Parts: sequence; structure tokens; C-alpha cells
Amino acid sequence: MLYLIFVTIIWSFSFSFIGVYISGQVDTWFAVVMRVLLAFITFLPFLRFRNIKLKTLFLLMGVGACQLGIMYFFYYNSFQYISVPEVLLFTIFTPIYVTVIYDLLQRHPLRLSYLFTAIIAVIGAAIIRYDHISANFIIGFLLIQGANIVFALGQVGYKRIMEIYPMPQHQAFAWVYFGAVIVATVGWLLFGDASKLPTTILQWSIIIWLGVVASGICYFLWNFGATKVDSGTLAIMNNVVIPTGILVNVVIWHQSLDWLRFILGSVVIVLALLLHYKVKNRSLS
Repeated sequence: MLYLIFVTIIWSFSFSFIGVYISGQVDTWFAVVMRVLLAFITFLPFLRFRNIKLKTLFLLMGVGACQLGIMYFFYYNSFQYISVPEVLLFTIFTPIYVTVIYDLLQRHPLRLSYLFTAIIAVIGAAIIRYDHISANFIIGFLLIQGANIVFALGQVGYKRIMEIYPMPQHQAFAWVYFGAVIVATVGWLLFGDASKLPTTILQWSIIIWLGVVASGICYFLWNFGATKVDSGTLAIMNNVVIPTGILVNVVIWHQSLDWLRFILGSVVIVLALLLHYKVKNRSLS
């Protein structure tokens, strides 16, 4: 749980960094390929070929392709159509995707109690940010939902892989990032715009920070933390970044905020997490 909380705090800055300094100024595919490449380089010393089944290797690469490569394409492009707060708003559906996908992968009936608490978390997030929606919200919404689905598929898939094929996770994540690099590189070669490379030290610094810290270290910690909690907790924690991300956007970039909605929504999300634990403990007793 502590891993997920720590990563949430770090990721809270990523939304504003991308929305303010990267989106529309730096080519999307270049930003994606640099981010995952730096993450891969960070974990390159842990890349191992021995004692890893070929099937496991490809599954891990598939996780990276979904959770990082494809997800970032949807995610970065969404900032061209919607604002940072709207991006945060539209991520509220991730908990539902996490819950549903995990149950599907386990091939057992959907646990309605997990889905119920995830929906409560969605309501809490909606309270925070459901106000003005821009004219391009449909495109932005669809892009974010694409990002949400592949992000959920990646983290849940990783959790299942570690349950079925346990291995040192720092070694596993080297292959996850390698899969992301392959997808992002192909995307850059096919669709990249070489005329829109970073032009300032600040942009390069943000890309390096996003690659090494927000992706390289934090995605590892997030997926590592995902293996330590149940799918219900994981689903709800996906929405905690919404109030923290908005708070960063308000405090540092001085965006306006309805504090009443912010507090009420945050309380609802916390209550969803507490309710989930209560339901979980009752089912175990």
C-alpha cells in the first residue's frame, strides 16, 4: 500500500508537467519513446535471459507494450484535446476496468463488492471534477478511455503473471520496459515528427524526469505494490491520483478549484477504500 501511495504522489506532478510543457510542443511519439527508453535503460542492468521461460518473457513484454507503449500514445495525445483537470476526470473509470479485467483473467464471477467500492471511488472522483467540459471532450474522453483500458490491462496482467510465474520483479520489469520500447519505437518510426523535438533544457529535463523517475522507478514500484494488495484496493488506488493531481495543478500552476467539491470527492474516495477493507475483512472472517 505504501508503494502505491508514494507513486501516487510522484505521478501527481506528471499530469501538469505533460500538459503545460510537453503536449503540443514536443512530438507525442518522441516523448513516449524517450520516456520508455530511459525507463528501460534504468533497469537494463537487471535484464536476464537465463531461467526465464519464453512464454513469460513475451507476456512481460506484452504488459509493457500495453501499460506503457500504447497507453502513453493515448495519454499524451489526450492533452491536445482536453485540459489537465479533464484528463484527471476521465481517468476515474480505471478502477472499474481493473476490477473487471482481473476477474476475467481469473475466470471467476465478477465480485460485485469490489465493483461496488470501485464505483464509489468513481463517484468521488466525479464530484471533484465534474464541471465544465470542453468542446473536444469526446475525442479526449475516448483517448483517455483507451489509455485507461490498456493501463488496467497492463497492471492487472502483471499482477497475474507474478502470481502464476513468480520471479524477481526487478528482472521482470526490465522485460516490461523492453516491450514498451519496441512499441514506442515502431510508433515513432511510423508516425513521429522529427521537426517537433524538445527545444529547451526544461523540456529535456522533464522528459528525463518522466522517464527515469515517473516511469522507470515509479511504474516498477506501482506494479510491485499491485502484487501486494488485492484487486479492489488496486482499483481504488488508481483514483487517488485524481485529487492529488488536481491539488498539484492548483497549488503550483494556480488553477482555480472548487474546494468544496475537492474535499467532498476526496472524502468519498477515502470512504470507498475503507469500505472495501471492511467488506474484504468480513468475507475473510
